[in-house]
Amino acid sequence: MPVPLFDTDTPLEPLRARLNERAATVLDAGRYILGPEVEAFEREFADYVGLAHGVGVANGTDAITIALRAMGVGEGDDVVVPSFTFYASVEAIPPTGARPVFCDVDPDTFCITPDTVRAALTPKTKAVVAVDLFGNVAPTADIEALGVPVLEDAAQAAGSTLGGARAGSFGTAATFSFFPSKNLGGFGDGGMVVTDDAGVAERARMLRFHGSTDKVTYTEVGYNSRLDELQAGLLRVLLPELDGWCDGRRTAARHYEEAGLGEFVQRPRAVEDADPAWHLYVIRHPNAEPLGPALDRVGIGSRAYYRTPVHRQPAMRRFPAGAPLPGTDEAAATHLAIPMSPVLGRTQAIEVVSAIKSARA
Repeated sequence: MPVPLFDTDTPLEPLRARLNERAATVLDAGRYILGPEVEAFEREFADYVGLAHGVGVANGTDAITIALRAMGVGEGDDVVVPSFTFYASVEAIPPTGARPVFCDVDPDTFCITPDTVRAALTPKTKAVVAVDLFGNVAPTADIEALGVPVLEDAAQAAGSTLGGARAGSFGTAATFSFFPSKNLGGFGDGGMVVTDDAGVAERARMLRFHGSTDKVTYTEVGYNSRLDELQAGLLRVLLPELDGWCDGRRTAARHYEEAGLGEFVQRPRAVEDADPAWHLYVIRHPNAEPLGPALDRVGIGSRAYYRTPVHRQPAMRRFPAGAPLPGTDEAAATHLAIPMSPVLGRTQAIEVVSAIKSARA
């Protein structure tokens, strides 16, 4: 039985009529940029996360850049960020004028910790980017206790919780991506900044629109980065389904556990008090590199995401590691994503585990 790495179509099938109706409503209204759908989705998504303000932007990468600038990050500052993450978490820092400084991760949770951040702090550190990788939730409050503002990159963790609070509700601000494969995925690019800080929200709104609040006077060099009406309208249809989809992801993880996955590889480990809605289900094994092709040959989707950590990417080699990165190297060499979706059933999980067992034999 083939099992794909993602199944984004099946969860959407029962919603197609409502999605088509909402798309037609947006088209009939003739408002395509920063209209009522964006305003409503910003409010609804901020309410879902549990914060006061949402600012829709064009994508998750812009969300990080804009949020950091709105938090006061600029020329000459340092921003501590993990190297074991998607490139965008780091790529978004240099456009602010700041310098990324790489910190290590816990290879079991794939997240930064207070200790790994502390080791990378510099006298110029203005902020930390805490990445909720693969749907796990970084211990942001513990990192904030170090005395540095934190931006939570929750792009992969919509619907996850930590201590009962939703991912994205920690730190000075948080950012999300609505890329189609995400837990709450749209039908193109889209992103959002969420925060309880009215000043940060106001500046983010100004920066997303060319650095202007009135379309006449431009007080900053900003961005043309706006969530469009059509995406916002469609995401409003999907948002009420998110918790159910996240429960489906957690159920899929239990199917793997019950199928004996842990006998053959190391299963993902949640951060203490976290209840992840696994965006990706990433196992670890010392021989992960050949395991992927073996699974692919029998129709089981798999993927290594960050074999080359960001600090070793050609464009980033000029930026420093703030401390040794042994956890990053271990995570990069030993990880492999296996199938995960809200509708991954028990039979599929058994098939995946059986294929892993055979590949390891």
